Amino acid sequence: MFVVTLWSVVGFVYVVVMFALTAGLLVTVVGGGGILGAMIVGARGFGAADRGLARGMLRAEINNPRPFRRKKGLWAGIWSMVCDGVGWRAVAFMVLQLPLAIATLVIAVVWLAVPLGAVTHWYWSRFLPAVPDTRGVLHRGAELLPDYFVDTTPRQVVMAVAGLLLFFVGAAIVRGLAHLHRMLAEGLLGPTEASMRVASLEQSRGRAVEDADSTLRRIERNLHDGTQARLVAIAMQLGEAKEQASASGASRELTDLIAAAHVSTKETLVELRELSRGIHPPALDNGLGVALETLAARSPLPVQLDVDLPGPPASRPAEAIETIAYFCVTELLTNAIKHAQATALYVRVAVRARALRLEIRDDGVGGAVILVPDAEGHHSGLAGLSERVGSVDGTFVVTSPPGGPTLVTVVLPLHV
Repeated sequence: MFVVTLWSVVGFVYVVVMFALTAGLLVTVVGGGGILGAMIVGARGFGAADRGLARGMLRAEINNPRPFRRKKGLWAGIWSMVCDGVGWRAVAFMVLQLPLAIATLVIAVVWLAVPLGAVTHWYWSRFLPAVPDTRGVLHRGAELLPDYFVDTTPRQVVMAVAGLLLFFVGAAIVRGLAHLHRMLAEGLLGPTEASMRVASLEQSRGRAVEDADSTLRRIERNLHDGTQARLVAIAMQLGEAKEQASASGASRELTDLIAAAHVSTKETLVELRELSRGIHPPALDNGLGVALETLAARSPLPVQLDVDLPGPPASRPAEAIETIAYFCVTELLTNAIKHAQATALYVRVAVRARALRLEIRDDGVGGAVILVPDAEGHHSGLAGLSERVGSVDGTFVVTSPPGGPTLVTVVLPLHV
């Protein structure tokens, strides 16, 4: 308990210094806010230590809260630190913990010392000096009341029994204070119910996105290995049938019918290949960088590609994230060709600040906007991309003044 009390004093001093420095720097909003925000986030460290003490000494079951995520930009970063709920709860715990820890320590010491002295009074009372009562009679023992000395055997027994009772009462009081301390730690140092719900929903969403991506991959493989292969075989058979019909002098109607079926099969095969690429491009199996290089090589529009992605496969973005990033570049490339009248496209892909960042810029006419879906739910390609990026908590920003250029910035988490 002494360790907890000492640590409580350290935490309380930290809080006092934190607010003193903040008050002294209030004349500069950035300085005061920065110091306050930094110390609020720093309180998370005290909270982690307090969680360890509560788990080890009080057997409290406290989950770790969500890690702090600082927003980009000076003002947004300072505001995110100042508004960190986990840090503020740690500050509140340090303020409330000090009086509770001191009270627990004092009560524990007093209720241990007094019963111990009462139980052993029969032994150490012999070393006390003799004290006269009001009648001049000498007594050697504790004087509990005026002229009431514990110096006889019955009184020694009563005092020892009372000491034992006080010991059990003190132990119950200390246990109650420890329970109160545990409740305080569990209430302020762990994640809130709302944050746990959000974390659960994020995990569910991540599993749903990964399952959907896995399903699309399976559909793409089935189309490529099954349906597409059968259509290729049918097209080859129809080609042979057309040649044999021409060579055997079959009627013109039959020859034309076989030729039309042959052409229709080949067109269906082309459409199926495009559909398969739209579901999941096979190039993504080798990574986002390779897929974008393949896309740039096939593009009728010159594409300047700058890719800065981590090399080890373990540090690659999740497959679902790579798929979203690839389709963003594909759709924006199509828009630049069809609508922007662009002559060149610049694509930069990099991992920055634990996020996948894409910048796509063209030299077209500009004026691109994200249209709100109409009553029937129809929306533009940009709106669809924005919704798809938003489904994984990403950001999709379009800057396209009239006359151009158009710059689209996409920021995606590395994992869902």
